[in-house]
Amino acid sequence: MSTLLIHRARCIATQDDAQTELQDASILIRDGLIERIFKADEPLDAWLAPGAVDEVIDARKHVVIPGMVNTHHHMVQCLTRAIPGVQNAELFSWLQGLYPIWAGLTPEMVLVSNQIAMAELLLSGCTTSSDHLYIYPNGIRLDDSIEAAHTIGMRFTATRGSMSVGESQGGLPPDRVVEKEDFILQESRRLVETYHDASHGAMLQVALSPCSPFSVSQDLMRESAKLARAYKVRLHTHLAENDHDIAYTREKFNCTPAQYAQDLGWVGDDVWHAHCVKLDDEGTYLFAKTSTGIAHCPCSNMRLSSGILPLRKMLDAGVPIGLGVDGSASNDAAHMLNEARQAMLLARVGRALDDFGCDHGPAEMTPRDSLRVATRGGAQVLGRAHDIGQIRVGYCADLALFRTDTLGMAGGAIHDPVGALMLCASQNADYTVVNGRVVVREGQLTTVDLGPLIERHNQLALQLALAAR
Repeated sequence: MSTLLIHRARCIATQDDAQTELQDASILIRDGLIERIFKADEPLDAWLAPGAVDEVIDARKHVVIPGMVNTHHHMVQCLTRAIPGVQNAELFSWLQGLYPIWAGLTPEMVLVSNQIAMAELLLSGCTTSSDHLYIYPNGIRLDDSIEAAHTIGMRFTATRGSMSVGESQGGLPPDRVVEKEDFILQESRRLVETYHDASHGAMLQVALSPCSPFSVSQDLMRESAKLARAYKVRLHTHLAENDHDIAYTREKFNCTPAQYAQDLGWVGDDVWHAHCVKLDDEGTYLFAKTSTGIAHCPCSNMRLSSGILPLRKMLDAGVPIGLGVDGSASNDAAHMLNEARQAMLLARVGRALDDFGCDHGPAEMTPRDSLRVATRGGAQVLGRAHDIGQIRVGYCADLALFRTDTLGMAGGAIHDPVGALMLCASQNADYTVVNGRVVVREGQLTTVDLGPLIERHNQLALQLALAAR
């Protein structure tokens, strides 16, 4: 068994039910789990003796939070960041500009880009991530993403995405990047049986994720839901992302996105949908009543001009909501602390620009509200509220430690280190711990050599773009 002591943290934001924040407290970790939390007045001499624990981290200048949870990503899109032709496009034209490039993806590109994406997340204090890989040309398999997570040491929900309705059938993607539905279901079954771990503290889980109303059939949605529930795994898709998405659903299916989801069996506490910017009041009520989750992606929604999710209104209604960085071609970044900050700020400006039916004003989202969505909210959305998202005895030892004596925190952390973490410039974690393992130490990734990885990633990104010309 391995042991780690986080010693005398300046502040620990536990995210427990009482939102307890502890000063000068310590955390004892054993074999991947939190074994004990010591308050300031509890003696630690026995644990500081030579050989008592494997490692001690001096946290007197750190604010400690639960590792953040990313509920929606397309990691392979790191290869197509800032592509000039789609820098100013909205969702549908952005996709149509990128589908031909993504058709050239290879297994190595998935493996390398996923490690790049996970490295960025880990360095930002994110310890658990989902990923939605929905395009599989040239021999790509979801196994490539799973290998990347294992190599880099991230807790991972791998979602088997899919597209089955191409342009010739009225869908958005080109026919050459869609798959046969029988094969999709066969692969989904194989992946769940091979990789899904339902145990407490699992490092790897699998979910089923037909891509969107404009790229899969209703039959595939229904059959995926049946398969997922037979295996007791989760379901994920895109829904109500922008006005064009709404118009497509109304034209093709003669219903709203919420009605579409309900008709297909895609509501419940085992389902989460990405974006939902344009979910109507009926849909919000349905999601709250059924505990259907949302992955809120503020940076991507701004980048693609999709709209502003009424975050406070939905939270107050009881909708489970976590944060997602979304794809690195629609966000161009994967910094979870910054995503939490942007969620807070966007909710505030959204309140000023539009009447969401709330009465919070500048306090539409507080720093602690946003931190809670980034940690406990994400854990709930991924079905992991029982073992991640809190600093609590028996929970997974997933932690992010941020220094309070940095330039960006100067003048802020002296007043409120937790508030400053969200309000001041978003910085990288000094330490990130996943399953009791230090994967970021003093701001440096410990599991892979980033220099050669970045170099190879850039080579592959250029190769991919040139091949599509």
